[in-house]
Amino acid sequence: MTRRTVRIAMNGVTGRMGHRQHLVRSILAIREQGGLDLGDGRVLWPEPVLVGRREHALRELARRHGLTEWSTDLDAVLADGTVDVYFDAQVTSARADAVRKAIAAGKHVYTEKPTATDTAAALELARLARAAGVRHGVVQDKLFLPGLRKLKRLVDGDFFGEILSVRGEFGYWVFEGDWQEAQRPSWNYRAEDGGGIVVDMFPHWEYVLHELFGRVCGVTAHVTTHVPRRWDEDGKPYAATADDAAYGIFQLESGALAQINSSWAVRVHRDELVEFQVDGTHGSAVAGLRGCRVQHRAATPKPVWDPDAPVTEAFRDQWQEVPDNAGFDNGFKAQWELFLRHVVLDEPFPWDLLAGARGVQLAELGLKSSAEGRRYDVPELTL
Repeated sequence: MTRRTVRIAMNGVTGRMGHRQHLVRSILAIREQGGLDLGDGRVLWPEPVLVGRREHALRELARRHGLTEWSTDLDAVLADGTVDVYFDAQVTSARADAVRKAIAAGKHVYTEKPTATDTAAALELARLARAAGVRHGVVQDKLFLPGLRKLKRLVDGDFFGEILSVRGEFGYWVFEGDWQEAQRPSWNYRAEDGGGIVVDMFPHWEYVLHELFGRVCGVTAHVTTHVPRRWDEDGKPYAATADDAAYGIFQLESGALAQINSSWAVRVHRDELVEFQVDGTHGSAVAGLRGCRVQHRAATPKPVWDPDAPVTEAFRDQWQEVPDNAGFDNGFKAQWELFLRHVVLDEPFPWDLLAGARGVQLAELGLKSSAEGRRYDVPELTL
């Protein structure tokens, strides 16, 4: 087979998500499997060029993984005509400017979400990419999780009948950082640095709802900061100026309602860190990251409300597991492979910068809804 090398400038991979999911479990994993078979006698070989601000971190990362190319000069990397793709996993506040530069340099762009800090900037990126004729994509990893792929299979198979409602629970307790180290970086809790759970999670909920159940056309949200004081990576206290919990109601174009709670100040009493319950006229399902359970209307028991008697039914035992029926690769890697095929073969890739802008829009309107105490329509975005 012929090797087709694609050089990828990877900016922000010294961070937790960029390193673990995008570099190690995606790009390096593709290399470990011998590259990506394009099915036409060629194998695509991704060649990462690490980019970032901290020279010592880049040098150590490259040494650890046997890589030779890294740089702290983004402009020089983008000026390199042998670099094909720019990938961005930086902090949100730095993303739009870097993506704008990459588009101007004629690079194909693949980026984490949110793509920008406001809808106007996110739409501008999509318009610039279209005008430049570059291929572009946004990470929408939750769609590739086994649990949600099983849920999508149920939707496509008309298991639910008319879908009535979607209820989602996401979150876990993020330690404050004083007596136990926090599991998330401190910038996540500073609004001035682009932090906040709405900016982080509402873009996820937009594409999950959009892809599985239809377009979100209205939002009502209550946003708050439950833990106002935290400690940073150096053990110094700081004011948490960003929201750490959001309670949202999303009106879907079909007429169904979705209610999703997101919190970094909640202790987990569920099977997985995120779960969605979908209720329809013909059946219901509960999906998490990996598992999915269903209850069809023909197998629905008849619970009777009696507060004076102990519960005798094991309600969870009355649900049936949806089988895998297929192998599931890492979700980030699966989407990377689709994007790289899009770049080289022009295969369809619907999760573009316009899709990313929809996520930014929903976060922006969610924050406005909470600040003003009102429901907001979500207009359909076009280029």
